[in-house]
Amino acid sequence: MLDNQTAPPTIQALLEEMVRADASDLHLVPEHPPMYRVHGDLLPSNLAPLAASTVTDMIAAVVPAALRDRFHTALNLDFSVEIDAADGTHQRFRGNSFRAQGAFCGCFRHIPEHIPSFEWMGFPRHVAEEIAELTNGLVIVTGITGSGKSTTLAAIVNLLNERGGFRIITVEEPIEYIYRRTERSVVTQREVGIDCESFFSGLKYGLRQDPDVILVGEIRDRETAQMALSAAETGHLILTTMHTKDAKGAVSRFVDLFEPTTHDDIRAQLAFNLRYVIAQHLLPSAKPGEKRALALETMLVNNPVRAGIKLGKLEAIESAIQTGRANGMIRLDDSLQALLAMNKISLDTARRFAKSPDTIAPRPV
Repeated sequence: MLDNQTAPPTIQALLEEMVRADASDLHLVPEHPPMYRVHGDLLPSNLAPLAASTVTDMIAAVVPAALRDRFHTALNLDFSVEIDAADGTHQRFRGNSFRAQGAFCGCFRHIPEHIPSFEWMGFPRHVAEEIAELTNGLVIVTGITGSGKSTTLAAIVNLLNERGGFRIITVEEPIEYIYRRTERSVVTQREVGIDCESFFSGLKYGLRQDPDVILVGEIRDRETAQMALSAAETGHLILTTMHTKDAKGAVSRFVDLFEPTTHDDIRAQLAFNLRYVIAQHLLPSAKPGEKRALALETMLVNNPVRAGIKLGKLEAIESAIQTGRANGMIRLDDSLQALLAMNKISLDTARRFAKSPDTIAPRPV
């Protein structure tokens, strides 16, 4: 980490140190030193606590010109940051500014230059291939903040882009990974707040741009959810994220975005159009200093799942996932057991995240 110094560092220096330290996130909060998250652990830098004015100036220095007027008035603002580092590399970050007790704070996430491979992520390639074969419908990747949802969707979009023959639109807040140009696909990336007003408007007008695939960064309101369902129903493949802890939670959260009087209709529409839900967890490695391990639950919408969605029976959906291995579904507890067997996570971690902790067997010595 950067050594202690009398003058505060520049935001450029902090972001470059973030890359060198292999940190995923940088936190700037007044009265705290800059803090880095490295392989899941939050670590302080060797710097003095930052004054509120210093934090404000640091964030303002990297907010894109198109958003600078909004920065000083918005309570929350997402944006992308690009720097040319001293080592000659070009680095990208996702930034978020927010207010806490009236003061500006910031969080920055490093975006790798290249989209990680499925093998590096630990994501089952056969699941990605199955999604890439879909011609329509809704695919949801869910999990808490920082669980790798955006990276998973980026890898799937990249797979489609490289296969060729697809018109792909992304609506992101902000744009994260940049997709390279290929001969037979066309990808356009729109950033909320700069290229479009909202996820809803980006999706609405994206349907007029001859898409095969639309990636919507997040579904967080009724209008976007309804537009995503309608787009999936009219022959488009819609990829998106939500914030829930498991697959069945994504179903209930999606329905709850709508008025209760419409729930029966929404469940019927969702049962018909939903294709896949992937719930992700990034777990601390059993070996200190190594990257976190990806645990998964995958829900393929087969007839039992479809019936559970339509009837609003979450327990039936959970049961269908538990018995769906023959259809290629992955239970979270099976994923945890496999990671434990490979010594990628500890027994304590496996049991802490398991749905049935008592069924997680210790790794043979």
